[in-house]
Amino acid sequence: MKFGKEFAAQMVQEWQEAYMHYSKLKSILKDILRFKQKNKEPLTMATTTTTTKGALNRRASLYRAFSGLTNRYKPVSAMKNNEDEVILVSAVQEGGVEGDYQTMFLMSGEEGGEFELLFFRRLDDEFNKVLRFYKKKVEEVMLEADELSKQMNALTALRIKVDNPVVKGTDMVNLADKGFSSNSSSLSHSHPINGGKQGWTHMDVIQETEMSNEEEMKEIDDRHFRPAPLDVLDHVKINVELETPIATLRSVIKSSKSDLSFSKQELRTAEEKITQAFVEFYRKLRLLKSYCFLNQLAFSKIMKKYDKITLRNASKTYLQMVDKSYLGSSDEVTKLMGRVEDTYVKHFANGNRRKGLKTLRPQAKKERHRITFLYGFFSGCSIALIVAIIVSIHARNLLKSQGRDQYMVNIFPLYSLFGYIVLHMLMYAGNVFFWKRYRVNFSFIFGFKQGTELGYREVLLLSSGLSLLALAGVISHLDMEMDPRTKSFRTLTELIPLFLLIVVLSVTFCPFNIIYRSSRFFLIRCVFHCVCAPLYKVTLPDFFLADQLTSQVQAFRSLEFYICYYGWGNFKERSNTCEESEVYKVLYIVVAIIPYWIRFVQCLRRLVEEKDTAHGLNGLKYFSTIAAVTIRTIYSHQKQKTKTWLVLAAATSGIATMTSTYWDIVIDWGLLNRNSTNPWLRDKLVVPHKGVYYAAMVLNCVLRLAWMQQVLGIQTVPFLHKTALVAVVASLEIIRRGIWNFFR
Repeated sequence: MKFGKEFAAQMVQEWQEAYMHYSKLKSILKDILRFKQKNKEPLTMATTTTTTKGALNRRASLYRAFSGLTNRYKPVSAMKNNEDEVILVSAVQEGGVEGDYQTMFLMSGEEGGEFELLFFRRLDDEFNKVLRFYKKKVEEVMLEADELSKQMNALTALRIKVDNPVVKGTDMVNLADKGFSSNSSSLSHSHPINGGKQGWTHMDVIQETEMSNEEEMKEIDDRHFRPAPLDVLDHVKINVELETPIATLRSVIKSSKSDLSFSKQELRTAEEKITQAFVEFYRKLRLLKSYCFLNQLAFSKIMKKYDKITLRNASKTYLQMVDKSYLGSSDEVTKLMGRVEDTYVKHFANGNRRKGLKTLRPQAKKERHRITFLYGFFSGCSIALIVAIIVSIHARNLLKSQGRDQYMVNIFPLYSLFGYIVLHMLMYAGNVFFWKRYRVNFSFIFGFKQGTELGYREVLLLSSGLSLLALAGVISHLDMEMDPRTKSFRTLTELIPLFLLIVVLSVTFCPFNIIYRSSRFFLIRCVFHCVCAPLYKVTLPDFFLADQLTSQVQAFRSLEFYICYYGWGNFKERSNTCEESEVYKVLYIVVAIIPYWIRFVQCLRRLVEEKDTAHGLNGLKYFSTIAAVTIRTIYSHQKQKTKTWLVLAAATSGIATMTSTYWDIVIDWGLLNRNSTNPWLRDKLVVPHKGVYYAAMVLNCVLRLAWMQQVLGIQTVPFLHKTALVAVVASLEIIRRGIWNFFR
């Protein structure tokens, strides 16, 4: 792989604009090369001279190696490079502080020198940009280190307070002398950060020192480390109370907690939070160190390309400047990483360095060939079953049989539930694949437990396995005609969809550590938070899942049909009276608006907590969708269609479609920005191809219009059954949601 592609692949997406613009500098070098190619004769002569000189040097070095005359025996004065200097690099002094670097090109008078002069100007701009960004980030992590150190001090006091409730501040030293081991906690200070490195003093000395003499270790700890006084608890706010419906209701009744209990539960929760804080802080340090290394490597590569094209020797001078600059000589990040490692190993891994570093430096998940084989096998079997179903329908002429309508009304909605789930899982697998391809850290964004997030292969395995079970049920359930003797269908065959649903629910709620238990429980927890939306603090996984549920309205209605069909219907004869029940019709509306209602109340809670009017407007968008779905459903259930309800359905559907489309493209995606560096898009593009964004906007509008036509009950595909048309529109909505997920 070429360095340019590898360089772009290793970038941190959030910092993409701060990296050296390698491709821009490379394009300038191409212009220099084109100019050089116009003067082939001088270039050839220079190349020949250089090649001959290089061959003589290699031959001389070969003889020196055999005669023992190596460079290390030469005097220092003989090692100096006598070639003429090409550039001079200096730092501009601003108020006694080293400022930007400037390069003076000494060969600008030569033919084509203006191209090289432009190259060094752009090179200086890129280097100064990288240097400023790196300094800024180093200052940020030092302030964060100071805050983390203060949080450790607070937890030390909290730990002592929990273990020894009657201890006083004057007894802290005695406890330390007795071997008290302090831990750390995620405690947020109520007073502002003073900045600087003063707060990092404790973390400087909490290091895992390898000594054979235990007394010497104790002497070092006694001399440098003193636990924080208990008075620190008077200046911190302990944010460890779990967010529960009861806690939310209590906060409404009682604004604040008057007495802190300093319980073990608070300590345990605090330790979990500070552990996560250490892991994320260390990850940021690693990214910053990688940023420094990659940019130094990029400057080295581009200067070597310059030397190769121009036949000069300017890279040595420039790279010496890079090494002496803050970018190359700073070691704050490296030292800070060492301190974090030592502190974490000692206080969170019981001195086990391997265990501690395994948590701080998560290894990439190993791709198992078994997973790839299984999802490929299941996918192949699913495709074979689809072909078999099509052939069976055509051979038996089932589309023209008398039981076709009865099958589509009673059986098709049962199996369509699994189709919606599989399609959504396929779209999510695609999202995960492209998120990884474009280096979007989705596991951190969603808050997945380290190492438990599902990759696209695992999601494909689950979706292909579910599709295989569902299609096997469909092919065994293709009987269109009932038994003429019993006037009913076989009971076992008719119960297949119910058995499949029970299997899916059993696997989802299985308490044993099989089939990705961590991910299943994470999903269940998020679903519970969505159901209790007003009573739980809204987090990104919760409202992201609620957004996904808005595209699964037909799946919820299929679940309702399961209850009606197997509870009150005569499944042996494939008949039901669901459409005639007023209760079913009301629940048909309620079930459809539940996902939108969840998002509506989530927006209201965020509006109250964050005081941001954007959440209120987003809530109005979902409320307009609730009105559109309600009026549409009432209109579709009317036996005699009236123009009044038709106008209401068209108006509410139009408003909901326009507001949702505008919100998706402009607010969520951030597109249609005419002041953007990318015309009518946004400044930062995850996908480098701009046409993808334009296509996504057009496709989003088309799919929204498809949803609107289903709202109005317009059937433009006469050869499709009404139930099948509803399923197609619902599938298109799931696809639109998958596209929205990626560009969001």
